[in-house]
Amino acid sequence: MRSYLDFEKSVAELEAKVDELKAMGANGGGVELSDDIARLEDKARLALAELYKSLTPWQRAQVARHPQRPHALDFIHGLITEFTPLAGDRAFSEDEAIVGGLGRFRGEPVCVVGQEKGSDTASRLKHNFGMARPEGYRKAIRLMELADRFGLPVLSFIDTAGAYPGIDAEERGQAQAIAASTETCLSLGVPMIALVVGEGGSGGAIAIATANRVLMMEHAIYSVISPEGAASILWRDAAKAQDAATNMKITAPDLLRLGVIDAIVKEPPGGAHRDPAAAVAAAGEAIEEWLKSFAGMDPAAIRQARTEKFLAIGRSL
Repeated sequence: MRSYLDFEKSVAELEAKVDELKAMGANGGGVELSDDIARLEDKARLALAELYKSLTPWQRAQVARHPQRPHALDFIHGLITEFTPLAGDRAFSEDEAIVGGLGRFRGEPVCVVGQEKGSDTASRLKHNFGMARPEGYRKAIRLMELADRFGLPVLSFIDTAGAYPGIDAEERGQAQAIAASTETCLSLGVPMIALVVGEGGSGGAIAIATANRVLMMEHAIYSVISPEGAASILWRDAAKAQDAATNMKITAPDLLRLGVIDAIVKEPPGGAHRDPAAAVAAAGEAIEEWLKSFAGMDPAAIRQARTEKFLAIGRSL
């Protein structure tokens, strides 16, 4: 059953009428409703397209958090063949907020790391809503170092509100683990492509997103703090999250203009949650294109290109 966001009310009403007419037609009675159904479906598609052409930053944030939006595992299962998950940080425990392993992308061996939010109550609890503890980042470090050792490109899928802020995470060195993971990204001699699929929140995101190329789904968001968190700090009022979202430049078009990301992956009409397979396929095409641009580059050149990319952010403003 499709879940609608608050600003999609007009589309929800039209699609509800379509479903009602389809149900009436299925019940028989000799009434021909196909023309009415087709007319309403066209009207709903046009309304959806018009709505999504002019989303506000806050509305984009809502789309990025949609419960039916594809997450890291959806992209991994859709793009990676022969995927073999690897677990544990070899120091404390397994953290399922970060998933990763080895597999093949378009026939070529790769290492994959991603933040998984989960798709229902049980999986969200299992993956801690995508908020990793230090052991999760140490696992990411272990996988990236493995990839570097064997010359495997690294693909990372970003989807987190931020690193887990609990006392246990702080006791085990959360800040140091995030910093070490970021440093590992910068030191890789293999190409690394990061894709922000939903939320890219704070250091919890950048720890596995300091890549040669950072791509972003059209309706994803990427920021140093959530709009609610920024509103609480700036105005002491989380209700001003809409104002914060507008001023923080968290959307893909803003971040592309600022040079924080390198490309936007277009989503299906109405967002990735309406057609996850199409969204995953579009992401695959973009990843393949950017990976090809690093073919033949030696490790030193790959490191230098990555360093220059991040040092250049903000220079042209």
